[in-house]
Amino acid sequence: MTTVCTRLYHCVISAHCSIDVKAYSGNVDGTTRLGHVRLNGLVVLEAGWYAPTPLPNLRGVNVIRVDPFTCTELEERRFDTFVDENAAAHLSTFLQQLISGSIVVVVTGDEPTSELSAALRTLRDMGADVTDVGYRGAFAFVAQKGFPAKTVLRKALTEADAFETQPHITAVVSGTIYCTAYN
Repeated sequence: MTTVCTRLYHCVISAHCSIDVKAYSGNVDGTTRLGHVRLNGLVVLEAGWYAPTPLPNLRGVNVIRVDPFTCTELEERRFDTFVDENAAAHLSTFLQQLISGSIVVVVTGDEPTSELSAALRTLRDMGADVTDVGYRGAFAFVAQKGFPAKTVLRKALTEADAFETQPHITAVVSGTIYCTAYN
């Protein structure tokens, strides 16, 4: 007796996604500090304090939404939480509106905390409690929306801490194989 398979399968396999993140802070003596986000080794964000031209100083909180299947940048947003009193509210709204499962990389530059208070609860809900980060401290994290226990966070609480050791993360996002059967 011969059995005929009448189902078709559609399978999705996540790409191996290596994420390298380094936050930076300003400092009183004008010493160069560089920050970056690299996805599978490719630079998608590079900035710094007293950085060589043409690198910008991306002050505040920078968010990159990542496609974990292709390990590419889907969207990049910058929230200048140093001077813009509305930036934290916009950051909070942006993060809250992400769909569950979204992968985000968050990296700070120069001074991120002066106007950050309106976003602290949302950041904590994502697994990144940065309430203890002070003026010219720095932080970086990689998170999956809806899964705060998976968040990888590094932070330097003060300007001196950030000067001594910049927050740095190397993380790998790996997906699962799932298949859908069609008749």
